[in-house]
Amino acid sequence: MIDAPELILQYVVSPIFMRGAATTLLITIVSMALGVVVGLIIALLQQVRMKPMRFLVTAYLWLFRGTPVLFQLIFVFYVLPGFGIMLSGFTSGVLALSLNEGAYTAEIFRSGLQAVGRGQRTAGRSLGMREWQVMRYVVLPQAMRVVIPPLGNQFIGMLKLSALVSTIAVQDLLLVANQTASANFRYFEALSAAGIYYLAMTTVFMIIQFQIERWAGRRSRTTSWTQRLLGMTADATRIR
Repeated sequence: MIDAPELILQYVVSPIFMRGAATTLLITIVSMALGVVVGLIIALLQQVRMKPMRFLVTAYLWLFRGTPVLFQLIFVFYVLPGFGIMLSGFTSGVLALSLNEGAYTAEIFRSGLQAVGRGQRTAGRSLGMREWQVMRYVVLPQAMRVVIPPLGNQFIGMLKLSALVSTIAVQDLLLVANQTASANFRYFEALSAAGIYYLAMTTVFMIIQFQIERWAGRRSRTTSWTQRLLGMTADATRIR
């Protein structure tokens, strides 16, 4: 009988576990990237004063923050085919996870946008900038420094949340470990190998997040000429 450490090592270097880890990583990256895009769009739409648009945004946030992620996964995979929308398990998982993540990243972006003072926006407009230019060159660069830490935490959370796709038969790391253990009832070894992969990927993401935060911190200490000019313009506006 193979000893536990030896079997764990065999699982870690086996192609099937590597493919499962690659699938988990791919689902995490794609879902998080789409979730960030959706969240940014929703946060920008929250700035719009049109009531129908604000109602739709509020309904989206209410729906995806008020129901469990597992419910959303099962709904997309099993219910949408009844309406003629056939999606693979991978696509269903990415769609459900990204829409769910978009609801939470929207709140992160909203708090980041609100952290930029109104004086900065007013100063940008007084310099002749259009609304999209104020958002692109004044608001978003400053808001990004606020949202980077919570977005990093969301990314790590997405890695662990992606394990739910195993419930819709996606061959991710957790499903591979479970199927492997079911064949010989060596659950400790199979799940330990999966845990090593999860810890390794989480550690890499934490290091990347730390480096990005350091970069953002250096950027925040270096005031660009545009922000200096905006600050002087804002002061002049208040004096008037």
